Amino acid sequence: MKPKDLSAALAKLEAEFLKRERKTPENPCGPEMLLNGRKLIAFASNDYLGLANDDSLKQGAMTAIEQWGVGAGASQLVSGRLGIFATLEQACADFAQREAAVYFPSGFLANLGVLTTLADRHDVIFADRINHASLIDGALLSRAQHVRYQHTDMDDLARKLAHTPVAEGSARLIVTDSVFSMDGDEAPLPALLDLAIQYDAWLIVDDAHGLGVLGPQGRGSIADARLPAHPNLIMIGTLGKAAGVSGAFVAGNRDLVEWLIQRARTYIYTTGASPMLAGALLASLQRIIQGDDLRSQLNDNIAAFRSGIAALNLPYALLPSRTGIQALVIGDNEATLKIAARLLEQGYWVPAIRPPTVAAGSARLRISLSAAHTPAHIQGLVQAIGCACQ
Repeated sequence: MKPKDLSAALAKLEAEFLKRERKTPENPCGPEMLLNGRKLIAFASNDYLGLANDDSLKQGAMTAIEQWGVGAGASQLVSGRLGIFATLEQACADFAQREAAVYFPSGFLANLGVLTTLADRHDVIFADRINHASLIDGALLSRAQHVRYQHTDMDDLARKLAHTPVAEGSARLIVTDSVFSMDGDEAPLPALLDLAIQYDAWLIVDDAHGLGVLGPQGRGSIADARLPAHPNLIMIGTLGKAAGVSGAFVAGNRDLVEWLIQRARTYIYTTGASPMLAGALLASLQRIIQGDDLRSQLNDNIAAFRSGIAALNLPYALLPSRTGIQALVIGDNEATLKIAARLLEQGYWVPAIRPPTVAAGSARLRISLSAAHTPAHIQGLVQAIGCACQ
């Protein structure tokens, strides 16, 4: 795109109801937000357990600052890995029940790092059609052949694995979200691992929205599916959603983690994260493990919301989901924006999701539920949606 083309391109986005707007809240992340001095009930964040402003996480961050300061200075391979990050990576490995883990400053960097390190132009990546953008970009940057299978369709994946030529000595990688971020449905992980073993492929699971919410002690979708610690299985655990902080870990066997440290460009050439994040995350992992009370409250909120929406008999589909992601598909971009605006007028912040984040014709309200929401918050939202959709 040429510099002179930017104004016209932005105007085109606005005309198609696709231009995004950044809102600026005036208080910390939580279920109640201040926007332009007005109190709103927010259903926009992925803070599923309500930990983003938790006192124990804030104390963990402050304690880390006192001992370790606020900056890392350079890449961990240049100026060293601060001791608190060694502690965090061991805690992440223990949490994932794997031999080792390495921390990346964001989930996007972790996904790019894994795919571009394990695949190159000789290899083939088999990816779910609605994987997160970071997995799509990682596949493209790897230069591997990128074969997309129909969403959660194991028959289609099996056919593509069987009929896609792979050169001798080259690798297959199966790549999937665990919980899909705009629908809230889940990948069939046991069947995926079976296929990965059959074809000696990597199975890379981005557990962005399952970690903290699903599985025993909130250990995520892989634990929920009771998958073994197979050497072909890689867990990417995002720490900026239910964990309430930021970053991600990659967990697997020791050789995998060492290879990522040696070759992942998004690890090697990135300044190390602030130690205050490690302090907050160590507190977060403990709260997640001990957080059955939070998961119970979240599940109660999910059930109340779904039953409330069902009772409205709306002309729109609420997609199946047992997670904090609840998607009400409206379809038309303009109609979706209007409903979101009506909700905002009633004091409820619910984001309108439009292409290219979702497919054309499937614009939706993405309602993110949290353990921090009260029954009154849920009841009020359901009533507001009923009014906004009239």
